[in-house]
Amino acid sequence: MHDHHQDDVRFSSSSIRIHSPSSKEHSLLTNLKSCSKTFVSQLCNTRLSLTQMLESLRNRHTPPRSVRRPNLPTQMLNSVTQLMIGKSSPISLSLIQSTQLNWSSGSGDENVEIIRGLNSPLLCCASLSLTRPNESTQSVEGKDIVQQQKGHSVSRNAEERVLISEVLVRTKDGEELERKDLEMEALAALKACRANSALTIREVQEDVHRIIESGYFCSCTPVAVDTRDGIRLMFQVEPNQEFRGLVCENANVLPSKFIQEAFRDGFGKVINIKRLEEAITSINGWYMERGLFGIVSDIDTLSGGIVRLQVAEAEVNNISIRFLDRKTGEPTKGKTSPETILRQLTTKKGQVYSMLQGKRDVDTVLAMGIMEDVSIIPQPAGDTGKVDLIMNCVERPSGGFSAGGGISSGITSGPLSGLIGSFAYSHRNLFGRNQKLNVSLERGQIDSIFRINYTDPWIEGDDKRTSRSIMVQNSRTPGNLVHGNQPDNSSLTIGRVTAGIEYSRPFRPKWSGTAGLIFQHAGARDEQGNPIIKDFYSSPLTASGKTHDDTLLAKLESIYTGSGDRGSTMFAFNMEQGLPVLPEWLCFNRVTGRARKGIHIGPARFLFSLSGGHVVGNFSPHEAFVIGGTNSIRGYEEGAVGSGRSYVVGSGEMSFPVRGPVEGVIFTDYGTDLGSGSTVPGDPAGARLKPGSGYGYGLGVRVDSPLGPLRLEYAFNDQHAGRFHFGVGLRN
Repeated sequence: MHDHHQDDVRFSSSSIRIHSPSSKEHSLLTNLKSCSKTFVSQLCNTRLSLTQMLESLRNRHTPPRSVRRPNLPTQMLNSVTQLMIGKSSPISLSLIQSTQLNWSSGSGDENVEIIRGLNSPLLCCASLSLTRPNESTQSVEGKDIVQQQKGHSVSRNAEERVLISEVLVRTKDGEELERKDLEMEALAALKACRANSALTIREVQEDVHRIIESGYFCSCTPVAVDTRDGIRLMFQVEPNQEFRGLVCENANVLPSKFIQEAFRDGFGKVINIKRLEEAITSINGWYMERGLFGIVSDIDTLSGGIVRLQVAEAEVNNISIRFLDRKTGEPTKGKTSPETILRQLTTKKGQVYSMLQGKRDVDTVLAMGIMEDVSIIPQPAGDTGKVDLIMNCVERPSGGFSAGGGISSGITSGPLSGLIGSFAYSHRNLFGRNQKLNVSLERGQIDSIFRINYTDPWIEGDDKRTSRSIMVQNSRTPGNLVHGNQPDNSSLTIGRVTAGIEYSRPFRPKWSGTAGLIFQHAGARDEQGNPIIKDFYSSPLTASGKTHDDTLLAKLESIYTGSGDRGSTMFAFNMEQGLPVLPEWLCFNRVTGRARKGIHIGPARFLFSLSGGHVVGNFSPHEAFVIGGTNSIRGYEEGAVGSGRSYVVGSGEMSFPVRGPVEGVIFTDYGTDLGSGSTVPGDPAGARLKPGSGYGYGLGVRVDSPLGPLRLEYAFNDQHAGRFHFGVGLRN
């Protein structure tokens, strides 16, 4: 068998058998043994040039006067063969027949007679088969090694032309091909070889290449026959087998349906190497598109037309964590438990390694917030064909103090009354398990918030990625959103003490859910800090009639985040139910929803948002839905449109790039309390003559920043009043 490997494809073909010679030919074939080796043998040089051979061929009826070489046929065949292949040709020839000529020559008393063959004596017959250029060759056995005659160049003789009278395509036995379509394919592949044309050996060699490259044949043998009408050139070909079946080995993740589709068109047809290469390319492309470490490693044709496809898939053998020093980059001991990192990875042992999946794992570890840099390095796991993954991690400082400031959206009067300062301590990696602890204090002229928050992003022992958050908070916020604009210019604040626990987990791609219990103790106080139960208009400030209301809330929330990019699709649904564990605890049900949709048209981006809610039951007046302000209806002060049991607010924006991180925006907002303002205990909106509905429109600029988009906008409302709005981040 002769094997040819081209890229990832191996073609196998059997060499043609040599018929047993007659007794008269025995002595001639004995001399030919030294040159008719297998196609991997080293073809020896010749002493005679192609010019002499061609000259002898043209004058065969008047041979030269003196030929003293008893093994002239061997030398002539060697010369033809060497000129056919050239010194650096990637094609290797195997002589399988001998030249049979009647060649008489003499000079004086010296006369050598060579046995004459049949009517169509063969000049030579060579079996061509593609082989690797660097394949080793063997030296010719025997003592008589023919040397090339000095002064004659093979490359020069290769340019000698011979007139060809006829070009045919035949089987390896010289018969006509049963399938005429294959004969036409072979003839169509020929470029130089035409009837009544003068050809060089190199041109014949190139056409042999073209027949092989057509993909339908596993071997091609050029045979030159001398006839009375001239030299007939036959290409003896051996077609590939018909495709009757497919065996795929070691393909664990490659879908069988994809393999069937890749080879479906060739079933029942003669195997075409080009189509096989296209199928291999499509399979390798399937692995590449998914970032999988997989490739077609070998393909072979078995008896009966069965194609065997071998696939190499690199499975993950082991995953290890290596911590690197932030400054030196050298390996060091990490503070994070390796199990905490490994449980975040979707890549597991035994899986075929995917670079895309590895990238997602890197992003997931970075999203933990405790790593400064993460990378994955695949390495071969010995000779097993598997890979070992090493994840290099550079840890961030685990905790520290911070200070900052901001603006409270609930304060609308005074140049500095809305400013707040903050001071916080945070630890990002408690116990080396990625657990978070945050203690913060925010303080302004009116409002203040003290909060302790503990979060475990992934509860140990849970396989659903459930997180747990425990929160304790004491806050004081302005009450002017619902109970503002008092004639005596007095102000009140709402104090809340809140404690709760929440559990969150993803339950579908891009969907997450939250469930929790929250207890709240809330009441109103005047400017001196004294508890009050009514405002200036005698509207109640609590639902129970006492100085404070107690509520135990059961919370359910579901969020769809889309792609997570700014302006992408988002949907959130929230429901809170007051549980009257004690008789004085409030009982009510509150439902809210928010939706956002972004559309790109050219350089412009359109963003549409809609939010709404409704409350049923006995609830505190200061918990009513507030309409109007920076995150509601622009052009109005905070809460100036109304407050009610129900509300709907819609907004439409068109933003466009201006320069660099700066964007321009045009917007319009509309909102209404759906006539529910009077159903709030004490009707605080009606007492303050709030319209209950309104719209605003305007324009502004936005600048991207590490804190999020910085928004500066100017809007007019439906009462023809204008107002500036400043905000950080996207609208709620």
